[in-house]
Amino acid sequence: MMLVSLTVGKVDAGVAVLLTEDKRLIEFPSILLPPDISSGSIVDINVARNLKSETIAQQQFNQLQDSIVHTFGINSPSAPILRLRNATQTSLVLEWDPIQLATADLRSLSLYRNGGKAGSIPRDKLSTKISGLAVDTEYTFHLVLRTSAGTYNSEKLVVRTHKMTDLSGITVTPGIMPAQLRDSLADAVQRIGAKLIDTVRIDTTHFVCTEGRGQAWEKAVEMNVPVVVPDWIIGCEREGRLVGVRGYYLNADPKTRQVGSMGPQAQAVLQAQQQHMADRSRESPRIEHTPPTPERSTREQPGANGMQEDPVSPEPPTPPPKLTPELGMHSLDSARGSRESDRAPHEASPAATDTIRDGKESDESERTQKDTAPPAVNSLAAVGIPHEPLPGAADAQKQEGEDEGEFDDVKL
Repeated sequence: MMLVSLTVGKVDAGVAVLLTEDKRLIEFPSILLPPDISSGSIVDINVARNLKSETIAQQQFNQLQDSIVHTFGINSPSAPILRLRNATQTSLVLEWDPIQLATADLRSLSLYRNGGKAGSIPRDKLSTKISGLAVDTEYTFHLVLRTSAGTYNSEKLVVRTHKMTDLSGITVTPGIMPAQLRDSLADAVQRIGAKLIDTVRIDTTHFVCTEGRGQAWEKAVEMNVPVVVPDWIIGCEREGRLVGVRGYYLNADPKTRQVGSMGPQAQAVLQAQQQHMADRSRESPRIEHTPPTPERSTREQPGANGMQEDPVSPEPPTPPPKLTPELGMHSLDSARGSRESDRAPHEASPAATDTIRDGKESDESERTQKDTAPPAVNSLAAVGIPHEPLPGAADAQKQEGEDEGEFDDVKL
């Protein structure tokens, strides 16, 4: 402890000026001096070291130091660990563990490809898909983590895209389809060495279904995953390589597909898909037209030009054709008075003609038509209209008589 005597030189509301014995000036807070002092007063100040308080302060400082070391010195950010999740001919899916930042703040997380920055990764993402790569090509990737506590790099990951004949990277998510077709699809996927998963994920390469509906289908469309029919798997198995999906979309024309040889397993899947499409077509209503059953057998008649015409039913008889300039435009009255020699030997009688014109059919005319069955070219003679036979008609009739044995040779 030490006693010091000082002379008060000047006092104001905040600071008092004290003089030492060797004439040095000391500024001293006025609030610490007695209230009744004034200029010229002498004050005694006792100065002593407070060891107890000094010890307590040192302890508090050491505790603060230890807290800082354990919080920011021991637990520091960890370098990210990069892994390959899936690889195809033109794409890669990379993933990593959750980032450990300790007490540091995240500044950025970046992906580098072959030494150059490929892009920034959002904080909540644990995987990424890189598309548009070259087939059967090697790439090097690594992550760079920047934090408030420093920068941390992951180990470099060397990967290679698949060859066209390597189908192990295909990851299929099935959609709506029949159970039998789904089982056949699972067998085909296993045969080609691909993978089948139940949900649409970042590593889903193709969504296979026969109907474009459902939550899984909507998610696949949102993620731009190709939606194809099961026949695409058959195409890959048939070709032994990855085939394009353009001809295998749900609404694509099957004619645009490149079809090669097909194995028995692929044929089984294709038949199951075709059976499903046939079942769906039978479920939809349709109208079928059944041809009427003929009452009597018909026979092909020789035409005027020697060619075979459509079968003509004997009942009802063919009505007389309209008069045309090519047939001479003879009147009906003059035709009735013409010579009977102009008629063919197998024509119907005038009485039968009158019966047909009146809409009534007699037994005699019915028998005559059944036996003779005149060709269409002689229909004018049936109503008594003279005419000139067309070229080739006589030869056709002669040939008909020789083939069937029903008519004698006749010259017109």
